[in-house]
Amino acid sequence: MPFTKFTNLDFDQIKESIKDYLRSNSNFTGFDFEGSNFSVLIDTLAYNTYITAFNSNMVVNESFLDSATLRENVVSLARNIGYVPRSRNSAKSTISFSITVEGTDTQKVSLQKGLVCKGLVENTSYLFSVVEDITVQTEDVSFVGENENIINSIRADFNNIEVLQGTFLTKKFVYDGSLDQRFILDNSFIDTATIKVYVDGIEYKLVDNIVNVNNESTIFLIQEIQDEKYELLFGDGLIGKKLQNGDVIEVNYLVTEGEEGNGASFFSFAGRIVDSNNNPILPQPFTVNTVSKAQNGSGIEKIDSIKYFAPKIYSAQNRAVTGQDYEAIIKEIYPDTESVSIIGGEELDPPEFGTVQISIKPKNGELVSEFNKSRILSQLKNYSVSGIKQSILDLKVLYVELDSFIYYDDSKVSTPQSLKTRISNTLSSYANSLDLNKFGGRFKYSRVLRAIDDTDTAITSNITRVKIRRNLNTLLNQFTQYELCFGNQFHVNDGGFNIKSTGFTVAGESETVYLTDVPNPDRKTGLISVVKNLANGTIRVVSKSAGTVDYVKGEINIGTINITSTEKPNNIVEVQAIPESNDVIGLRDIFLKLDISNTEINMLKDVISSGEEISGTVFRRSFYTSSYSNGKLIRE
Repeated sequence: MPFTKFTNLDFDQIKESIKDYLRSNSNFTGFDFEGSNFSVLIDTLAYNTYITAFNSNMVVNESFLDSATLRENVVSLARNIGYVPRSRNSAKSTISFSITVEGTDTQKVSLQKGLVCKGLVENTSYLFSVVEDITVQTEDVSFVGENENIINSIRADFNNIEVLQGTFLTKKFVYDGSLDQRFILDNSFIDTATIKVYVDGIEYKLVDNIVNVNNESTIFLIQEIQDEKYELLFGDGLIGKKLQNGDVIEVNYLVTEGEEGNGASFFSFAGRIVDSNNNPILPQPFTVNTVSKAQNGSGIEKIDSIKYFAPKIYSAQNRAVTGQDYEAIIKEIYPDTESVSIIGGEELDPPEFGTVQISIKPKNGELVSEFNKSRILSQLKNYSVSGIKQSILDLKVLYVELDSFIYYDDSKVSTPQSLKTRISNTLSSYANSLDLNKFGGRFKYSRVLRAIDDTDTAITSNITRVKIRRNLNTLLNQFTQYELCFGNQFHVNDGGFNIKSTGFTVAGESETVYLTDVPNPDRKTGLISVVKNLANGTIRVVSKSAGTVDYVKGEINIGTINITSTEKPNNIVEVQAIPESNDVIGLRDIFLKLDISNTEINMLKDVISSGEEISGTVFRRSFYTSSYSNGKLIRE
């Protein structure tokens, strides 16, 4: 039997192939291999071949970035194209506090690097630190004591101090000039953004490329090695300054719990404050004020993410030209990015040539802070083409809400509530699927119906209505115009009430008012009106023409209006419409999200399936549920 046909790697098939090969030799024609000791030798050969084939297959798979499965191999392959996987990120919080110290007149005090305070997250305490000393000027607040003697006192304000969740550690190396010396940080869970390196007291800077680096540049690089640890690399005298024998290398860094530290908002001081002579001082008791709670903590970059972004970063070649370049670079410089949308000015209506609009969905929350926007745009200048202007737009979220009526066989379920909980879990799983939670996502109606029906055999059917919502972020007590783009065609009823909103108040009107619409005869456009409900159930128009609606494009434009308050918190007015298609899509700059918190699940007993009403008359009379939305004015 020719070896060229030997292609199967299963043990039994390998064994049969060996037998067939031996039978092709005339000495073993008709030989009973199973009835002889020869079977043991064949099993050994087949087992050895099987193990060798398996190992060879694994070796080949682990040699390519697309097929590698072990993190160590994926990281090594990504390193070959210059990609350093993102480390854990410390949760960051901003705090402020003021101290008063008696018996001193020092002009400066310093909060020393290291532990600053402890933060509480769900009854679990986490350490928060700073990686550099923070020095502030003091203010003289001396006073006259009981014996009319002057007591020297000072006050120091530490305002808007950014603290990072993690344990502050220091490691020292002494360079000995040997070729095999390595500078490995022995801790996992390091936030590489906090690494500070000093060589004989001179700070070295971390770089991610060698552009503009010469033989005197005090720089270092990092790379991930085994067990999610990191190694420092220094210059060789050609690219970066070379270390000298006896140089003392001091490395400071934080070991962090990543996303577990998110949400901390109650802090107790645990740091060390010293005067201008580096002597510790003991301030009077004080309270730590939280300016912003801890956020943006995240875990180490996952294998799938490394596989996806390493080639993109390599193809970008440190320049932002295409949308994929921007996507890869933004996730590199702002690791908290969950999803990003890039729109060139030529795609806008009307076109704005020479511009790039960027929308970013952070991993935690829905808005990128102004500080982070400025930082991202500043770093993008190092990659962008001259003459191209970038801007970061606030996230536009299109919420999909469901109003689902579930018919169930009462004889097959213990309690309706338990079945309702299972359906809610099913919808939550779909809400976290790859179809949604991204720019350009798509809500697939048939999948949701099937997922609900497949939750339990007790479910006989479901009637599910789809609503779409945008949140109007109002500017209170200001005359402002607003635009809401849904990106999906609206369903139109001739009688109006296609657009619904939560309540708000406007200047000159003390009672709560709402948005509604009046379709034009063409059913393609309409007017937006501001109306209010009267006590007798009638509707009074406050402003007949407050804006316009384009039902085909799914756009609402509200003219100049002065909103003074909103029923919903955070100055939000929720605006709802019914999509013409139950399959809802998110435009490239709109983030699609299934809102479980505003999804209604109504449990209805199927009296026909349970046998209570065979004829179906009760079902038709009392249990009928409309597939169409209600015609009420107010969003419910």
